[in-house]
Amino acid sequence: MSSIAEQNQGTAPSAATEPPQPARVEIADPGPLGLAAFALTTLLLSLANARILHEAGAAAVSMALFFGGLTQAAAGLWEFARGNTFGATAFTAYGAFWLSFWWLQTNPDVAERAGSAGVGVYLLGWTLFTALMTVAAAKTNGATLAVFVLLTITFAALTIGDLAGAEAATRLGGWLGLVTGLTALYTSWAGVTNATWKRDVLPVWPRA
Repeated sequence: MSSIAEQNQGTAPSAATEPPQPARVEIADPGPLGLAAFALTTLLLSLANARILHEAGAAAVSMALFFGGLTQAAAGLWEFARGNTFGATAFTAYGAFWLSFWWLQTNPDVAERAGSAGVGVYLLGWTLFTALMTVAAAKTNGATLAVFVLLTITFAALTIGDLAGAEAATRLGGWLGLVTGLTALYTSWAGVTNATWKRDVLPVWPRA
């Protein structure tokens, strides 16, 4: 009996030999950053689309590269690391949207070859994508859902503006974009404020 016990004792795995478990690194919520990048870039471009401040369109191009594009895409990658499928898809996709917008604006020959019809189809694709994301957003919170509903309508108006050559639709898209940008900016503000204060200071109206 003693020899069997000694044998079992010798073959039993020792806790000391188990490989160490990697420490879990907590990643801060990148959502407020991604929303801020989206909001400010949208506001700048919408000022130009609404014909309020034409010069804002030029400023929106550089913003589209560094803040709306690269920063928002980075927020999407951090959402992947956090396991947030919705946030990862939204921020990475719209980051790519702003990068493609920057490319179109800085390569006039590409935009010229595309023409209004090509840009209209491009915007139509983003309208459809945003409409699908709006369905998913219904399980997030009221503030985020409002952003996606407004963005869908904004894209639809801009699509009509390019496909039909309707200046009024483009201007309407600009005004809708301003409301969308302000709503996204509020949602970003609420996210960072509530996380910093560790309580609900600004409502976002959870729906999940």
